[in-house]
Amino acid sequence: MESWRGKVCVITGAASGIGLALAEALDHQGGRLVLVDRNHAALLTVAARLRGVERIEAFDVADRQAMFAFADAVMRETGGAALVINNAGVGLAETVEHMTHEDFAWVMDINFWGMVHGSQAFLPQLLRQERAALVNISSAFGLIAVPTQSAYNASKFAIRGFTEALAAELAGGAVSVHSVHPGGVRTNIARNARFHRGPGGDRDRERFVALFDRLTLTTPERAAHIILDGVRRKNPRILVGPDAVALDVLQRLFPRRYGQALRLLTRLA
Repeated sequence: MESWRGKVCVITGAASGIGLALAEALDHQGGRLVLVDRNHAALLTVAARLRGVERIEAFDVADRQAMFAFADAVMRETGGAALVINNAGVGLAETVEHMTHEDFAWVMDINFWGMVHGSQAFLPQLLRQERAALVNISSAFGLIAVPTQSAYNASKFAIRGFTEALAAELAGGAVSVHSVHPGGVRTNIARNARFHRGPGGDRDRERFVALFDRLTLTTPERAAHIILDGVRRKNPRILVGPDAVALDVLQRLFPRRYGQALRLLTRLA
């Protein structure tokens, strides 16, 4: 599918970052945009400047009932989605020892269950299309694991596993399924992440955000281009950015020792 002109394209987490860049790119292609985000005011701003926005909806993707009701409305009003991108996500920096169940559940509910809800709610619509695609945004941290990111790693590894299994189930059919693994992309996910609440938490947040800013190599616009090109090529695993490619290679070459190399690189940064 060379472009998504005239096709209904659903994006979650669409008010900023990669989601917004995808909405802009699909709008340029003539897609019919259906956008989801928790931030209603930001969605209104996006809708005001993009030509192809047909519907916006503000809700938490962790709410399964809301997601299925939303999918039903999209089906009634548009005839069904041809492209669904489950992009909404949050971050958490905390050690396993000190992490609360509440924070762990918050990450899993949005990152993993939100993706599951979006996939299951819209899959019947995708299967009705002659050609369609389901895109689930994992992370480079769905390929490798690092300290203080256990909850985020767990959610992103889970997205990868779910998506690869679904791709195997639908192999050879009209719906292509894609697991996307961005490296450092210049978004606000680090600034909006939850950090540990103990002494030094604010200082650690500042260091984490500063490190993230130094290591981010890819703009959201470039990320959107890579993702949509990967979908066009029907690539089941899409690596976004040179750092994601490098981490994928590192994990494959040194599956038991990649952590040592990552610690060295972090100190050098």
